[in-house]
Amino acid sequence: MALSRCRTPLRLIVVFVTNNDLFAGVSVTDPAQFRLQDFLPYLLNHAAEEAGQGFSRIYKDRYGMLRTEWRVLAHLGQFGPMDATRIGIMARVHKTKISRAVTALQDKRFVTRTLDGDDRRRATLCLTQAGQAAYTDLAAIAQDYDRTLLARLSAEEHAGLLDCLRKLGGDLPKD
Repeated sequence: MALSRCRTPLRLIVVFVTNNDLFAGVSVTDPAQFRLQDFLPYLLNHAAEEAGQGFSRIYKDRYGMLRTEWRVLAHLGQFGPMDATRIGIMARVHKTKISRAVTALQDKRFVTRTLDGDDRRRATLCLTQAGQAAYTDLAAIAQDYDRTLLARLSAEEHAGLLDCLRKLGGDLPKD
């Protein structure tokens, strides 16, 4: 693709980016110097996919779950009953994906959905006994899996990584 054909759209993007508070003070460099393999969002996504791949096989093989189903189960297991909207906000997952995951977890008899008496559009999600057992099993495996991943890092690297990820990740759910 010739850059000369893209000058106007690039200028529009530059105006947008430089007007965004997140990018205030960032200088626009030559696009020819861009290296995807050094782009932080790309690296973070790649690391997350690589790190999560082994664990995703475990919850898929043991319980037939997909990633969003595991995330819903984990949020309910750790934080207790809540509505799907709250899970979506905490997990940063779109409501349609949460809705599909909740339906799949209901089909597996891992989650119950209780309609709110005042607002029938709202429902509280709760783990069933089977859902709690699956969560307990997977949470223990997740802790072991996490320890295995972190064994690749020194204590200093581990602390630094967690600090950086928390800074970049914004507000994470609290215990």
